[in-house]
Amino acid sequence: MEAATATATAITPGSYERDPIHSSVTFTVRHFGAGKFRGGFEDFDASLEVGDDGSLVIEGTVKVDSVQVREPRLAGHLKSPDFFDVERYPEISFKSTSVNAADDGTLEIEGDLTIKGTTKNVSATGELTYTADDGHGNERAGVELSTTIDRTEFGVDFKAELPGGVAAVADEVTLTAELELVKAKAE
Repeated sequence: MEAATATATAITPGSYERDPIHSSVTFTVRHFGAGKFRGGFEDFDASLEVGDDGSLVIEGTVKVDSVQVREPRLAGHLKSPDFFDVERYPEISFKSTSVNAADDGTLEIEGDLTIKGTTKNVSATGELTYTADDGHGNERAGVELSTTIDRTEFGVDFKAELPGGVAAVADEVTLTAELELVKAKAE
């Protein structure tokens, strides 16, 4: 069964919670001026609230200690004060302040992103999909979002230069959330 693009009014009102098997939160940053480095988080939560009027609220929290990269020593460095400082700031959070869902399923979102105790308003774009029956009696919404931030504005300001002055790690980081959310059943 194929999910259809959705407008907010097409989705049944209620609370939708993250399906942990079919969701991810990742980041991408230019590394050594040549390639892109990718990582993600294993432990996170996300929800979608759909109001009776079709209004949407998207929220999420990431446990920073769950950062996943291919090199364990690098994961330790990312948890240190040079980057996320997991001891002092164990979570990253996001809460939408406005969500626009167009007829073609395109999403434009404004929201508050908090990293290392610093909250900034960010804009994200993406797509909203919906299926009324997943074959198992569940309603599902799909939310894909992406935004690019300047990590230094959130206090993630580790700097190292290569010979010739190229930054080892770029300041711009792309954050991506690919979420599959299941509607909570009424009790």
